[in-house]
Amino acid sequence: MNRLNGKKNTDGTTLGSMVSLCFTPFTSKNNVNQEDNSGNLLHWFPMRITYHREMRIKSLLDEMGIENFLPLHWEVVELKNGGKKRMLLPAIHNLIFVRATQAILTELKMTREEFAPMRYMMKRPVANGEKSEIMHVPDQQMENFMRVASVQDDRVMFLDNNDFINKVGQRVKVIDGCFSGVEGVIKRINRNKHVVVQLEGLAAVAIAFVPASHLSLL
Repeated sequence: MNRLNGKKNTDGTTLGSMVSLCFTPFTSKNNVNQEDNSGNLLHWFPMRITYHREMRIKSLLDEMGIENFLPLHWEVVELKNGGKKRMLLPAIHNLIFVRATQAILTELKMTREEFAPMRYMMKRPVANGEKSEIMHVPDQQMENFMRVASVQDDRVMFLDNNDFINKVGQRVKVIDGCFSGVEGVIKRINRNKHVVVQLEGLAAVAIAFVPASHLSLL
């Protein structure tokens, strides 16, 4: 695995010192397969957001008490006056994950103008003649992804499809350290090996460094 000791994070710490900054494991506030009052199952729906309105949609969902997940990261942006500012921005543009029933999401989209930018994402038919289906992410996969994607420092890095597509790797489970319990695949990116957690066709995030002794083969 590629060790990045000595590389400074955006907050001035180094990766070597991050062991003392382990995050609290991210867990959904809802139980797996929880139902709404009508007995309909809640699912994690990946929603495409038009016009870069992810932050606005997240704020509206938070106000309504609807669980959602928007991966964020720190980024230095240039201001109109020539200065620079460090800001917390979406790590994956035009995408938010919402945990709700399909009926609730459809109602929001049809009756609330502010939710018009939300679009369902569709599964591609596997065989000719099959109908496209609305995509949702199984709870266990989503929890695994959020455990890594909720970290907002240089211990993780978000990937484009070209970084990992068609690259086969060994499945592993992290058994010690900050990311204990996370499952992923070892893939080589820019000549270095990383543990990658992927939601196929949607998003991928890599852990910058995990000692080999902290990994168990699956």
